[in-house]
Amino acid sequence: MTERPSIAFAKFAAPKKGSVAVLVPEGATLEDTGKVYDPGDVLPRACRTSGFSGKLGKTLDILAPAGAEFDQLIVAGVGPTDKLDEQAWLRIGGAVAGAVRNATEITLALSVNGAEVKAEDAANVALGILLRSYSFDKYKTRKENGNGEDKPSSGKPVKYTIHCADPAAAKRAFATAEAVAGGVFLARDVVNEPANILGPVEFAERARDLEKLGVKVDILTEKELKKLGMGALLGVAQGSARPPRVAVMQWNGGKSKQKPVAFVGKGVVFDTGGISIKPAAGMEDMKGDMGGAAAVLGVMHALAARKAKTNAVGIIGLVENMPDGNAQRPGDIVTSMSGQTIEVLNTDAEGRLVLADLLWYCNQEFKPQFMVNLATLTGAIIVALGNAHAGMFSNNDELAARLTAAGTATAEKVWRMPLGPEYDKLIDSKNADMKNIGGRNAGAITAAQFLQRFVDGTPWAHLDVAGTAMGSPSSEINQSWASGFGVRLLDRLVVDNYEG
Repeated sequence: MTERPSIAFAKFAAPKKGSVAVLVPEGATLEDTGKVYDPGDVLPRACRTSGFSGKLGKTLDILAPAGAEFDQLIVAGVGPTDKLDEQAWLRIGGAVAGAVRNATEITLALSVNGAEVKAEDAANVALGILLRSYSFDKYKTRKENGNGEDKPSSGKPVKYTIHCADPAAAKRAFATAEAVAGGVFLARDVVNEPANILGPVEFAERARDLEKLGVKVDILTEKELKKLGMGALLGVAQGSARPPRVAVMQWNGGKSKQKPVAFVGKGVVFDTGGISIKPAAGMEDMKGDMGGAAAVLGVMHALAARKAKTNAVGIIGLVENMPDGNAQRPGDIVTSMSGQTIEVLNTDAEGRLVLADLLWYCNQEFKPQFMVNLATLTGAIIVALGNAHAGMFSNNDELAARLTAAGTATAEKVWRMPLGPEYDKLIDSKNADMKNIGGRNAGAITAAQFLQRFVDGTPWAHLDVAGTAMGSPSSEINQSWASGFGVRLLDRLVVDNYEG
């Protein structure tokens, strides 16, 4: 798994070895970098010769610069200085981390046009470095450096020293960011794991590990789920030899009488489609059909690790959708925990069945302020929004606005989609209270309408993360197939609105 880099903050000083990174704004004169970091005055010439202009996220690599004791000088573009927001600093950190490759000691000078960089910005640079460092290579017997060559190992983590104006304040700010990064890494890890390693039972044990951080964790077994009447969830699981689990995680960091915020995640550890089997091409990606549960696991880790002053509950339904002789059939009718009956017309529309029982259970058991569920639910949302936004459906304008703001701040963006009675009637069934698909048109919307029938009026939002949790485009802060989408988004939602 990923070996996290060591990140420290220090006052500006002359680096003696390793790699050195400096920042250059777009259109800068390059004369204010400082002789400490460019003793041979090679930077202006190198930038001119290469055509380097300082665009955000671009880097220039100068090996063995003349007159320097260190081995490598990296120039990182920061773009226009008036556009340096939180996401820009994250991208700068990620770009630097992507440029150093085999270096083991890196010094990064945080100065732009001679101006000091705020502690919060320094912490975001460090977070960008940390997020970019992630890789999932635990099953590789041969490690590579990105150039097809064996990656040398010193047996020690890569060491970053970030030079900034206020190292103590930057360190304090980074401690919180590092806790959130831990949640992102956890979410990425479980999505990347192959399904033969991570089944429902094993995933539940990952949730139990959060007890080390002070999270109360209860694992509901198949016997307990039957007693609760979770017929919709159990119907999905019945075709697998691996038993289902529901993990209930509680973080109590707020006032004792404060209602919790609630996060609910679809955790289909592998989805064949069941009897309505999927095409073979690309089915291997269905190990990631638990990206919603991964995000819930990750945000609960983040809240506990940073000691968030809130009460939160995270609930994940863990099943495998397989097509054996005991599998659910198209046309079967199941009874959900709510008592509502569901005609299962397509066994590949299974995630909404899992969430139906989880949402009802969460609402009845915890009476939360709101519920946000996350699920890799529909291909239709990818057709609508691609990989740039998660689809958001909500019955509450305030919650939707807060999620939108949190998404803008973290660049884990959401786009609100419509709900309405004209869509709701598409899932009415002749044989049961509802059917689990509404036809080809408006597929993402009818899935959300289905879920809304199980929230009983509680403020709720459904995030369809099919296009963002896995297989989304790589960026300066993530080169992994699994993105960990949702962890930073939900943590920011809590930070900005539900703490204290």
